[in-house]
Amino acid sequence: MLVSVLLSSAQLLSQTTPLSATEQLKFVVIVSRHGVRSPTGKADQLNQYSSQPWPVWSVPPGYLTEHGFKLMTLFGAYDRELFIKQGLLSGEGCNDADHITILADSDQRTRETGKAIAAGLVPGCQVEVRALAEGTPDPLFHPLETDGIHLDKQRATAAIAGRIGNNPAGLVEAYRPQLEALEAVLRGTDVQGTGAAASPSPKASLFNLPSSLAPGKGDHLVDLRSPLGTAATISENLLLEYTEGMPHVGWGRVDANKLRELLQLHTASADLERRTLYIARIQSAPLLGHVLDSMEQAIAQKPLSGALGKPSDRLLILVGHDTNLTNIAGALDLSWLIDGRRDDTPPGGALVFELWQQGSASDYSVRAYYTAQTLDQMRNATPLSLANAPDRAPLFIPGCSKADASCSWDTFRPTVREAIDAATLR
Repeated sequence: MLVSVLLSSAQLLSQTTPLSATEQLKFVVIVSRHGVRSPTGKADQLNQYSSQPWPVWSVPPGYLTEHGFKLMTLFGAYDRELFIKQGLLSGEGCNDADHITILADSDQRTRETGKAIAAGLVPGCQVEVRALAEGTPDPLFHPLETDGIHLDKQRATAAIAGRIGNNPAGLVEAYRPQLEALEAVLRGTDVQGTGAAASPSPKASLFNLPSSLAPGKGDHLVDLRSPLGTAATISENLLLEYTEGMPHVGWGRVDANKLRELLQLHTASADLERRTLYIARIQSAPLLGHVLDSMEQAIAQKPLSGALGKPSDRLLILVGHDTNLTNIAGALDLSWLIDGRRDDTPPGGALVFELWQQGSASDYSVRAYYTAQTLDQMRNATPLSLANAPDRAPLFIPGCSKADASCSWDTFRPTVREAIDAATLR
């Protein structure tokens, strides 16, 4: 299996400018996760693992917060400045609004994130955020009900089993240091577990959770149960507390460095359940297909079946979930390092695909990168600009990237098509 390679800082800076004076940025696709939301689970489910109750949020479970909306508006304003510099947008009045399409999943958090991005990207202008009615599963972001996709749950289960030696219980030992660190936070002890509990011990320990692996039910390909999965949810909830700007994250026991350690549990769980190649290709195929068709439409400058938006668009923004990002990353074998965390997908993080044209010829290339605000930029709602940019990692796409991390269109298209075809009926 080929491994994605991160480029140097000097190469990273070069990604914001053309490789030559004749190169022009023609079209950009952004696949973004929604912004900071409240936890989706019920507090009672989590309180059994902690010696103190979890905090109460100001919005219903799974909703984008006011702080989260502000952060995505800041991200949109940064994209505006960047794209004007790159010549993709003009920055003149509301002219750019006619060349932008924003599609969001049907959840409140994704729809509101789309509105926030638009507010920063084209302030004072009207850009429709297209989405299905709330509660309606969108096959663009939730593909398992899409026609033409192989759904072999036995094979998906075998794919994960093959990565863990068919031993889900072994995940406890593989991540014992991080699990012990999380247990210490939950119980109110110090890192070594020798401090006094802040209150009576919790009812349950992560280490007592059973481990199992079986084919999934309904729209779940695989049912992987282990302490790692529960720890992944808990560590992400601590991330949400931190990025929301709550004053006492993890009851005052979690700072940025501790959070980076605990988030390894979340990325490890996501790696198994979403980046495993067979699963990643199945779950990303419809979305990747539309991304590819939309880029091809931008080249052809005429309507194409499967493309999203208009031939005249310069920017396509798809607002979904971390599952979509990790599925695409797994399907294309992409990796990144952002703010001291490898392959993490925090709120607002995005995969970006740029389509560049060489002069006036029909010669196109693609550059891809991953971008996200740092933990402290999110916590402090730091204004973003070219001088104070969000973190950014250029991506090497095995099978097509050259030394400068660009792919010719003639190699990018079949590379992505191969990943799509592996999951679809032909």
